[in-house]
Amino acid sequence: MKNSQLLDEFINYIDAEKGLSKNTKLAYHRDLSQYLAYLEENRKIATRITHSDLMEFLLIKRKHLSPSSLARVITSIKMFHRFLISDNYCKMDPTQNLDSPHLGMRLPKVLTFAEVEVLLNAPPDIPAGIRDRAMMELLYATGMRVSEIINLKLEDVNLKLGYLRCLGKRRKERIIPIGSEAIKFVNIYLKKVRSIHKTLSKPSTRQPKSLFLNPSGREFSRVGFWKIIKRYAILSGITKEITPHTLRHSFATHLLERGADLRSIQEMLGHENISTTQIYTHLTRERLKDLHKKFHPRG
Repeated sequence: MKNSQLLDEFINYIDAEKGLSKNTKLAYHRDLSQYLAYLEENRKIATRITHSDLMEFLLIKRKHLSPSSLARVITSIKMFHRFLISDNYCKMDPTQNLDSPHLGMRLPKVLTFAEVEVLLNAPPDIPAGIRDRAMMELLYATGMRVSEIINLKLEDVNLKLGYLRCLGKRRKERIIPIGSEAIKFVNIYLKKVRSIHKTLSKPSTRQPKSLFLNPSGREFSRVGFWKIIKRYAILSGITKEITPHTLRHSFATHLLERGADLRSIQEMLGHENISTTQIYTHLTRERLKDLHKKFHPRG
């Protein structure tokens, strides 16, 4: 695949999963366009470059950029190459030994429990709405990444036992429990919607394996799922900027607030390092501080 096509795929990915502002996405696109233009000039493909190739580019950029701008460029490139690996475009990460810049913590946005309730109740009682509610219920019940839930296969889900099998980054498998509400709405979707999907009534066609099907009988794209979430957020009157990852962050935060231990949350989220999960402890502290300020008589 050409460098320009890989960039398009990456932009679609961050658009759907990362919840970044328009200006941040434009900055990433600009940084990576310059990076890939450099690779093109040197007849290199992003999926085959080495750490040395990357360092040559950064040495050139260091002469012309401030530390904060260079930090953003490094972050963009690291995200890009990790995306290439997670989507199986390549196996080697040239940024693996590249120090990540630390310019302050960016806390993820989460919904309150009441906002989650409103969002999950938003889909109408029609086939598309039943499917959408099942998807969102499962997303909030498991904390899965959007890429993981759209890749779920029927055989991965055991509603009787209340567990599903998830293949995460680098094809790492984990088993995640499903709550009773999610089980109920996925069952309704399977019986009332998926079982009568038009593609299943054609014996000549290859039967789809994905749990959730779009109108064409294929698995959803990241962007397609993001649009669904965004539409229901608007219908619900939620003013926060929201992406499918917002429900993942809300899942982890609500578990932590109700006493779940960090290691269990780490396992369910599929984080390799506990430090990644620890960001939610900072988030709950921020929420507690806001509550204290709002309700304490001398806050």
